[in-house]
Amino acid sequence: MTRMSLTREEVLAAAGSLVRQHGPAALTMRKLAAELGTAVTSIYWHVGNRESLLDALVERTVEELGEIRPRGRTPADRIVSVARALRRELRARPHLIAMVHERGLTERMFLPAQQALVHEVHAAGLRGARAAQAVRAVQFQVVGYVLVERNRERAPVQRPDEEELWDTGAAPAEHDPALARSLAGPVDQDRLFTDSVRALVTGLLTGSTGRP
Repeated sequence: MTRMSLTREEVLAAAGSLVRQHGPAALTMRKLAAELGTAVTSIYWHVGNRESLLDALVERTVEELGEIRPRGRTPADRIVSVARALRRELRARPHLIAMVHERGLTERMFLPAQQALVHEVHAAGLRGARAAQAVRAVQFQVVGYVLVERNRERAPVQRPDEEELWDTGAAPAEHDPALARSLAGPVDQDRLFTDSVRALVTGLLTGSTGRP
């Protein structure tokens, strides 16, 4: 049964869901119309052709990345919250983020998160080049971490894997069995990310750059 009413936002939401699950190649006007229970002509009326639909999805993704809001009592807490939210959003829509990148809008997409970080590093007392360095360090930490996560997820099965390697008493962990057990166990990605960002932020805000 064909739907009698449909909004542009409903079309974009359904199209975005298809792309998130299966990638842009899976998005056809017929498949989208079937998903929405409407005629293909109705899709065209709301969003134009497929290229126009993809452009609209890119714009929608850019807008959604602009909705990140800092949370926490201190500038450091709020910076970490921005980093966590940005990682979550990037992880949730890899195909859409790739489309944004392909259209040359990556910097525009990251601008709201950068602006939020600028506000917090200013609140922490950083200014000028040092503030800019802090903002970029946090942004690159997030993006780099997400890329490593994706690469690990797509990597072929490792034989021997990390658990097997460290279970056999790999040096130099032979005198630190607790370390070996931890490296042989599963990785808590959320905790590792939060700990690494917090350590980075602490160093940035206290001026501890690690350089001699």
